[in-house]
Amino acid sequence: MLQALALVFDRYTLALLATVTLATLLPCRGRSAEIFDVVTNVAIALLFFLHGAKLSREAVIAGLTNWRLHLLVLACTFVLFPLLGVLTQPLALGIVGTQLALGILFLCALPSTVQSSIAFTSIAHGNVPAAVCAASASSLLGIFVTPLLVGLLIHTNGTAGGPAPLSAIRGIVLQLFMPFVAGQIARPWLGGVIDRHRKLIGFVDRGSILLVVYTAFSAAVVAGLWQQVSLRTLALLLVICCVLLAAALFATAQLGQRLGFSREDRITILFCGSKKSLASGVPMANVLFAGGAVGAIVLPLMLFHQVQLMVCAVLAQRYARQAASAIGGAQNSRA
Repeated sequence: MLQALALVFDRYTLALLATVTLATLLPCRGRSAEIFDVVTNVAIALLFFLHGAKLSREAVIAGLTNWRLHLLVLACTFVLFPLLGVLTQPLALGIVGTQLALGILFLCALPSTVQSSIAFTSIAHGNVPAAVCAASASSLLGIFVTPLLVGLLIHTNGTAGGPAPLSAIRGIVLQLFMPFVAGQIARPWLGGVIDRHRKLIGFVDRGSILLVVYTAFSAAVVAGLWQQVSLRTLALLLVICCVLLAAALFATAQLGQRLGFSREDRITILFCGSKKSLASGVPMANVLFAGGAVGAIVLPLMLFHQVQLMVCAVLAQRYARQAASAIGGAQNSRA
């Protein structure tokens, strides 16, 4: 239980809330906003460079053989979620407005998380090597698939303000994929350093996201975000995020069971196929959308991120207890 609480009420969540509060009270403007934009672009490039340098090729290769699992996770991430996003649009447009509804579509087009998917799979005694491979593949493919999905979803739903897909892919490749590749190339020299200084690398990782969040919300606050988004709207947006997550969890659990996957693989499918990445989403939004719109675009993602941490922490602990009980029962039967 303490481990679950630590995952739910972690320092990073508090830091995100503090960053949004700071951007609300003291948003960067004018010349300072231009400086923050430059620093933010450098921080994003550094973030994906570190993602590339951290990714172990051996762990990915170890999970590659379970291709059915990976295809299912990718289908849930890039097919099921977008369909759910489209289904929620008539309701979302009516109750939270155009910008937040666009944010919901953007959320549904994002790749899965890497760190938290692997962490929850490990706690729940799932297939960790497969989780590493599935989450990493999702994150990498998202660099190309997410802009195309966002453009397609926005065009299909007639929502204004979206990016041009080919231009978006070019921007994301230059700002995210190229640093990622550079990190992979540098891994033979930097891998050991990163493994020895994981806390410092984690600080840089999360600090980069906080910087992007501050810059995005500053621009949104200056553009009048909180005059457009009331507490009632936030509450309704939270309900939509909860419904999306519940539908994704139910679908991934049912598909894993009906397609005959083992218990360990079903756990991996559940945690990798139902998650959306804040670490990838915020930088992508910063590339894909105009500055003043980014804060509203990422607001659904930030709410969904916290809800998925809370729910998945509870689910992971539940699976862990079930595994412990099964092991204990097997030992007692042999005795």
